[in-house]
Amino acid sequence: MKCLIIGSGPAGYTAAIYASRANLSPVLIEGMQVGGQLMITTEVENFPGYPDGVEPYQMMDDMRRQAERFGTEFVSGMVTKVDFSCSPKKVWVEDEQLYEADTVIIATGASAKFLGIQSEEDYKGRGVSACATCDGFFYRKKTVAVVGGGDTACEEANYLAGLCEKVYMIVRKPYLRASEIMQQRVKDNPKIEILFEHNTLNLTGETKVDGADLVYKKGTPEEEIRHIAIDGFFLAIGHKPNTDLFAEYLERDAEGYIKVEGYSPCTNVAGVFAAGDCADPYYRQAIVAAASGCKAAMEAEKYLAAMA
Repeated sequence: MKCLIIGSGPAGYTAAIYASRANLSPVLIEGMQVGGQLMITTEVENFPGYPDGVEPYQMMDDMRRQAERFGTEFVSGMVTKVDFSCSPKKVWVEDEQLYEADTVIIATGASAKFLGIQSEEDYKGRGVSACATCDGFFYRKKTVAVVGGGDTACEEANYLAGLCEKVYMIVRKPYLRASEIMQQRVKDNPKIEILFEHNTLNLTGETKVDGADLVYKKGTPEEEIRHIAIDGFFLAIGHKPNTDLFAEYLERDAEGYIKVEGYSPCTNVAGVFAAGDCADPYYRQAIVAAASGCKAAMEAEKYLAAMA
């Protein structure tokens, strides 16, 4: 096989479209969740070509059908083992089916970190989000909360303050972990209220989020239960790239993102390319992931041509 793609989000499907049009006859292993992080978004309004917005499931189905039209073969299941020490590369699905390919495009994405409370899961897509850039628009002139105290949380809070009536920052520690400049920006913003030493206990609401129960100074004599009225609850406590499977062969940064050469999708292993959020700790946008999938397919084509 010429080209194997692991992952079924915007990066994986775009790679499949370009690879199949280049006659690489790609096989795409879809994994457990088609669409990846995009699936926790309510509606996609910032992807070109959908002037009225589109539900994430519909957008992923459109991409899949486009790749299928050009001959991409799809395989259901999870990749459980790889061997990139040889050529062709070896990839096992569910520990049983072995696939061998001259090139591999990894588009396994990253998973947002959640607090782990049940109501968080219950309200996904109904007030709970892990992407302010994706979903902030739906909360214009409303009140929202951002969980986290690092640079990402501060950036999300500032972004949302440009759209929303009020933004709470729920911070577990008595201080912000963000850089000084980011701390100052949130402290100077009159729309942002920082709730230090607060933890989220539960989210409330009948059909969608309308509030959050918080505990102040948990485990101390000053412990107090508080409730805030909110319309949206944004997680900004980090992402974990889905790359542990490749750790033996691919160079990764301290957080687990696959290292690539400059602006290319090339990894430290010849013939293995990384696209989308698994190699992007910064942007985490569908349009950026799709573009990197295009680049990965083009690099795979170039690599195969050089082998011929």
